[in-house]
Amino acid sequence: MVTKQLGGSAEDRADVTRADSLAREIFSDIANKWALLIIEAVGDRTLRFTELRNAVEGISHKMLTHNLRLLERNGLVERTVYPTVPPRVEYTLTESGRALRTTVAGLCDWTHRYLGAIETARHRFDSV
Repeated sequence: MVTKQLGGSAEDRADVTRADSLAREIFSDIANKWALLIIEAVGDRTLRFTELRNAVEGISHKMLTHNLRLLERNGLVERTVYPTVPPRVEYTLTESGRALRTTVAGLCDWTHRYLGAIETARHRFDSV
């Protein structure tokens, strides 16, 4: 993973409309279905890798590893490795991860609230 060295002001780096903004790179890392589901699954708990994979139905070992690394790189997940045989690894949300989880929870609430309307719209669209 290589991060571009972005010039400009903090405002420029946070401008999501700019192709070279750090904010857009962060969005790319966290605004995918797996990352959002991982954040929701961890919640206020500390989970081991296998527990997390069981909590996120359908995610492969490779995708879980990839997304956990992205979340850790962005400071949203903390990974703790215990020196046991085999090594025990646990994941928990950081302060910024818990703050993002509030937004993810809002998105989940929105989905539950409008699921019926979305299904109706899809049916109408697909039948044309």
